[in-house]
Amino acid sequence: MRNTARWAATLTLTATAVCVPLTGTALATPAPAPASLYAPSALVLTTGHGESAATTAPQRAVTLNCAPTPSGTHPAAALACAELRAAGGLDALAPRTDVLCTKEYDPVVVTVDGVWQGKRVSFERTFANECVKTSYGTSVFTF
Repeated sequence: MRNTARWAATLTLTATAVCVPLTGTALATPAPAPASLYAPSALVLTTGHGESAATTAPQRAVTLNCAPTPSGTHPAAALACAELRAAGGLDALAPRTDVLCTKEYDPVVVTVDGVWQGKRVSFERTFANECVKTSYGTSVFTF
């Protein structure tokens, strides 16, 4: 009988130690999520030689974070972020008119995956050659 009482006391103390912290207002009212002051913009850009991302191995990849401040492994993060904001996103980037490229066909594919101004993006574009790729904007695809 004495052993049974000891087990009952141990079980009661263990249950109290585990369950009491779980009761009360901590579970009744979850903590509010912190409000963000900016929409996240974090992208991974890759490039490789080939006609589509499905058949091309990436040869270079960089990260580009534009909010709250430009950062990442992109060599010109501040310029690339400013250029994307001014254009209104990746799809709005247009080729510069002051660049002349040869008409050789050596396809280069660029992919961009991540979040731009709070929205999920998945972008793929194949350019005729490296010169054509770098003519789109001044710094976004230059890495």
